Amino acid sequence: MTRVIKAEAYLVDIEVETVRTDATQAFLKQETLFVEVTTDDGLTGTGYSYTIGTGGRAVLAMLRDHLLPSLIGHDSREIESAWRTMYNSTRATMVGTITALGLAAVDLALWDLRCLRAGEPLWRVAGGYRSAVPVYDTEHGWLQLDEGELVAGALNARDQGFSGVKVKIGKPTPREDAARIRAVREAVGPDMDIMVDANQAFTPAEAVRRAALLEPYDVGWFEEPLPADDVAGHERLTASTTVPVAVGESMYSLGHFREYLQRGAVGIVQPDVSRIGGITPWLKVAHLAEAFGAEVCPHFLMEIHVSLTAAVPNARYVEYIPQLRAVTTRQLHVADGLAHAPQEPGLGIAWNRDAIDDRRVA
Repeated sequence: MTRVIKAEAYLVDIEVETVRTDATQAFLKQETLFVEVTTDDGLTGTGYSYTIGTGGRAVLAMLRDHLLPSLIGHDSREIESAWRTMYNSTRATMVGTITALGLAAVDLALWDLRCLRAGEPLWRVAGGYRSAVPVYDTEHGWLQLDEGELVAGALNARDQGFSGVKVKIGKPTPREDAARIRAVREAVGPDMDIMVDANQAFTPAEAVRRAALLEPYDVGWFEEPLPADDVAGHERLTASTTVPVAVGESMYSLGHFREYLQRGAVGIVQPDVSRIGGITPWLKVAHLAEAFGAEVCPHFLMEIHVSLTAAVPNARYVEYIPQLRAVTTRQLHVADGLAHAPQEPGLGIAWNRDAIDDRRVA
């Protein structure tokens, strides 16, 4: 009475809530892949994944043509088996973004079913370490904002109780980047974390140079300084600076994280549950990081990451970027600098089905 009898996928376009640009790209829209998995005991689990504007139809085709057909008849309780079956059926396209995003949507639906059947929230089923996690704000730190806007946003975040803020860097000159960080640090004082994010914009030599300029401002971490496939460059950078190096949002396999950790090329691990292929591999990355003494601060998707960070002992932060408000009926609960994991059974995301249907892509 737990076997999959139906699995469907559809694509929804969600408008961005504000202008978001960084050193390498812009957030055009959120192409959201939804998967609904129904079992013979009458339960339906909902999962989702996303792109920031391109590739959504390719993921949808992967789901419909390959991943979902292999799921029919499978025992929905056996998530590891289902994940491996889908992985093996698409091995020629793994490790790869399109397949990982499709796997994630299915995996989240299966975890939703697991939690619904158990009558427990995700944060407890996935580990149950604590029910609330510190949260930092990224929404007021985008690259197009000038120094005055950055300062105003950081002060607003501090007044709302956020423990930290993230500022995008990657301006044409190091002086401009340093000035942005200096302005925010002088405004918020010494007790608030400031993280910086270059979105893979620099060469190894330039990353070393800019890290040195960031050190006087007690930066919490230097995120994605280099292209994610340059492990050696990150290793060199980590050895050259006191600023922790953060990577992970553009990594798509457990093995890639292992290589970074083994080589001492990362200090803060940032897995994205969609891009790594779902909750199943996300938890493996988190526990791998724990074994190496590294903290986990996942990328984006605060609505699901709040529960995952609450599940494990080595999570430091949830990133605040609201992007699902148009298709949900309840928002992330933030109070006293903490993001609180939902307590109801399932993934804990209150979907607005009418709003989702209105945004379906034909």
